[in-house]
Amino acid sequence: MNRTAPADAVRVVTAARRHGVRRARTVSLLLLAVVVVVFGASLSVGDFAVPIPELLRILTGSGTGRGVYVVTELRLPRAVCGLLVGVAFGLAGALFQRLLRNPLASPDVVGVTSGASAAGVVCLVVFGASGAIVSAGALAGGVATAAAIYLLAWRRGMNGYRLVLVGIGIAAVLSSVISFLMTWADVQLAQQALVWLTGNLNGRGWEHVGPLALGMAVLVPLALLLSRTLAALQLGDDSARGIGVAVERGRLGLILIGVALASLATAAAGPVAFVAFVSNPIATRLVGGSRPSLVPAALTGALVTLAGDFAAADLLGTTQLPVGVVTGAVGAPYLLLLLARANRAGRI
Repeated sequence: MNRTAPADAVRVVTAARRHGVRRARTVSLLLLAVVVVVFGASLSVGDFAVPIPELLRILTGSGTGRGVYVVTELRLPRAVCGLLVGVAFGLAGALFQRLLRNPLASPDVVGVTSGASAAGVVCLVVFGASGAIVSAGALAGGVATAAAIYLLAWRRGMNGYRLVLVGIGIAAVLSSVISFLMTWADVQLAQQALVWLTGNLNGRGWEHVGPLALGMAVLVPLALLLSRTLAALQLGDDSARGIGVAVERGRLGLILIGVALASLATAAAGPVAFVAFVSNPIATRLVGGSRPSLVPAALTGALVTLAGDFAAADLLGTTQLPVGVVTGAVGAPYLLLLLARANRAGRI
């Protein structure tokens, strides 16, 4: 009996894991560097250009002149809001897709953001609310919709494709509700709701950043803390139970965190299309299939949102477009590709 074979296998697996961790860290650092560059560009470029040396002085509190107001009151809160929204959507998408082992299971596909959107539209066009009330309504709507989807998809356990199909059905119903409300509403309120529904960072100020940052300060550490449970659940329910994981409790906790992240981001900026959907697949490809942490997906979400908003505001003509226009144009073809692949495989 060759006793060295198991030891050699352990060494190979350990080396592969270490290589995966190193690659994930390298990718995360590169993504962080690109995020910083795009973040800086969004503060510097615009109708009123701010040179990089002046920008650095403004950010360190020693700047003067008109640029101080432009950066600190107009561009900086918008960029910070975009950064946090992107991280939230990226994390939410990664949690859903990895937990359910389904690339279609992101909050914007399964109906969570549709619930938040419908609740936000109700607050806007029915009650004439704005600001914090719309955000609170969107958060509550996303959580309530996710609970309904979970209960309807439950059949002695949770199946990823069943949850996706139930979520798509509920999203279609909610889209009809939104369409009815938009048709019924006053023109001015409908226009305001339409801009919000597209996913928009225009006009975001520090009053939007505060609640978002507070919620992220709680939810992001919880998501990272439960990443080990997520890794165990990806092995399958039986394997996870075999190593002592409380499967249903762990799955429910991760889903709640993902729902809260997606709803919080939707409340702050509207349902920015497909950021949650594309962030995890892009991060997974960059890391090379190894998925030791959620950090690359979160940074990818931040990069997609910031780059999309930068393009919509400064690169696509003189009119500032909502960020959701750009992210939707990128994400929609990818969704169609995934649906076509799933259909050929006979999974839907």
